[in-house]
Amino acid sequence: MNPDVQARLERLKLMPIDGQSLKKLVEAGLAWLRANQQLVNALNVFPVPDGDTGTNMVLTMQSAYNEIDHLGTREIGQMAAAVSQGALMGARGNSGVILSQLWRGFARALHDHEILNGPALVHAFAEARDTAYKGVVRPVEGTILTVAKDAAAEAAKALQTTNDPCEILARVVKAADVSVQHTPELLPVLKQAGVVDSGGKGLYFILEGMLRFVNGESLDTPTAAVQPLSAMNLENTMDSIEPGQDYEVVVDFVPREALDLPVFYSELEKIGSSIQIGEGEGMYRMHIHVPTEKRYQPIDYLMTLGTITKIAMENLVAQMEGIDHKASGARVEPATIEPGQIAVVAVSPGTGISRVFASLGVAAIVEGGQTMNPCTKDILDAFENLPTDKVIILPNNKNIILAAQQAKDVTVKKVYVVPSTSIPEGLAAMMQLNPDGDLDSVAGKMKKAIEEVTTIEVTNATRSVEIDGVSVEQGQVIALVNGTLAISAATVEEACLKALDYAHAGDHELITLFRGEGLLIAETNRIVDVIRAAYPAQEIELQDGGQPHYQFIISIE
Repeated sequence: MNPDVQARLERLKLMPIDGQSLKKLVEAGLAWLRANQQLVNALNVFPVPDGDTGTNMVLTMQSAYNEIDHLGTREIGQMAAAVSQGALMGARGNSGVILSQLWRGFARALHDHEILNGPALVHAFAEARDTAYKGVVRPVEGTILTVAKDAAAEAAKALQTTNDPCEILARVVKAADVSVQHTPELLPVLKQAGVVDSGGKGLYFILEGMLRFVNGESLDTPTAAVQPLSAMNLENTMDSIEPGQDYEVVVDFVPREALDLPVFYSELEKIGSSIQIGEGEGMYRMHIHVPTEKRYQPIDYLMTLGTITKIAMENLVAQMEGIDHKASGARVEPATIEPGQIAVVAVSPGTGISRVFASLGVAAIVEGGQTMNPCTKDILDAFENLPTDKVIILPNNKNIILAAQQAKDVTVKKVYVVPSTSIPEGLAAMMQLNPDGDLDSVAGKMKKAIEEVTTIEVTNATRSVEIDGVSVEQGQVIALVNGTLAISAATVEEACLKALDYAHAGDHELITLFRGEGLLIAETNRIVDVIRAAYPAQEIELQDGGQPHYQFIISIE
């Protein structure tokens, strides 16, 4: 069929653009974002296990779509309001919260509208932009906010020549693409890392997915793009294992001739999903999830294209069952709260850390942290049924603060969000808790306490990069001090010692180390003994944290 005719037929499916049409567009945006989820995840600035922007945005959009999946209304205002509500409650991570605010503004502009025309769409883009900017205390340019702003500006410009919502959308998608590519010029840290903004890229894929539906294009095949090997983030590809994804296969190979990327992707999609491709110095790395009966097919296929140099295969089902079994045995009993007392909700990434929080009087614990950001509803559910209307939330991660604030905004209870960005900050805040005290006073003391603790986080670099003069190779041990990349080292021991020196630990009294789940006890004790010898005047404590991804989280007070 002639492409122009096909595009016109797809467009007719949306005419007039009512509530059911919006449902199709939301579904299309979600599908295309999911197809490119791992590409967005790979755009982390720092080489650490992060909150995974692509995953967070997919889960936020999935929550939005779940809200409207069976909604039969044809009034676009009602449908948009439902999308907004679903996105609000399912928002995860900073990118997901900002995305929910974009939908909130979009829905506000369409209140009482039955159908969507050009002027209404332009107004909706403008309201989405304004609402998102207002929802962030300190808006930063070069992020998803900038892409939303540029999209709204282009929509207004397009309205001068057309009233067709589909043509306006096409112009907006082009503008969003240009805006994303420009983000490194506005945010220097992106330029240093050699990436574009991940949240902006996610928003672009949502808009592009809608346009691809209008034009009758596929929503299953991800963009045929190759990323540098150093940018491949394969540590977190188990975040959402779908049925049929039994094995993870990673193959390094050298092709005999230049790859035809669209054909390459197409052939791999016949075999499995969650496809990533990286390239460096003439070698390619292919990552794919496949069902059991197809686990050798990617290898056979790549052998027809060139020489295989390395193969790695993991049983995802067995790994996931192991994780679930371990989690089921972990039980923490939070503190009991009486009516009228202050209840503290804390986000915790590990069982050991959760137990420490509970011992200090936390009333509710929300599981979460790096790579597993809880959504607004998770946080809201943690305190809504507690027998008090006085609540303090400790997010303990910079990527969870906005979701905590959003939970605060949708409850009738009096809630304070103490903006703790790490576990040590959250624990320092808990030392100020007086359950029977004045809420304002206690929250104020907690905010002051988090400023007096230094946090060190030790992990492995997920890719090679140079930021602020610190050069890192993928797989190296690195240390962040108060969220800033400060140290690269060959061993965990070296990273700890260098980071403690960098943080002037000798000027403080107490050093507390939280052991991660992947670090052997014998190795932990050996490293702690070395630290004790290096800092004989300081009190050294060791706790079993149980956090993933980080060998140590260290508190200096």
